Amino acid sequence: MRHFDFTPLYRATVGFDQVAELMDRVLASDVSNASYPPYNIEKTSDDTYRISVAVAGFSVDDISVEVKENALILSAGKSEETAERSYLHRGIATRSFERRFQLADHVHVVDASHVDGMLHVDLKREVPEALKPRRIEISSGEQKTLSQAALN
Repeated sequence: MRHFDFTPLYRATVGFDQVAELMDRVLASDVSNASYPPYNIEKTSDDTYRISVAVAGFSVDDISVEVKENALILSAGKSEETAERSYLHRGIATRSFERRFQLADHVHVVDASHVDGMLHVDLKREVPEALKPRRIEISSGEQKTLSQAALN
């Protein structure tokens, strides 16, 4: 049994329902196919990232990159043209896959490219100006009374 009830968490907090939903998704995810296809996640600078997925045997037309509800969904499916071939050894896996990556708030997909059997997806975090930290000037009591006098 891998299901947890987060109802008490909803009663005690406001606005943290995404954390509970994320925990539900993590606990419910299928771990049987977690190693295919292999991938890397690298931080290329302070606000940019790159996900690289090994997609040997897949063409650009076989691969799909989609962003839906803060989730990056990478999927691929090979057409059934290989049924005509007779393999003596088949070591390159070209089975269909779907890999999901949960994107943080304000992270957007910038570019996707397919080079030398690798799918590269570039991401960038763009925090809006309204959410960035800002410094608030502290006024003294004298300045406050002068500015109030100017308003009257």
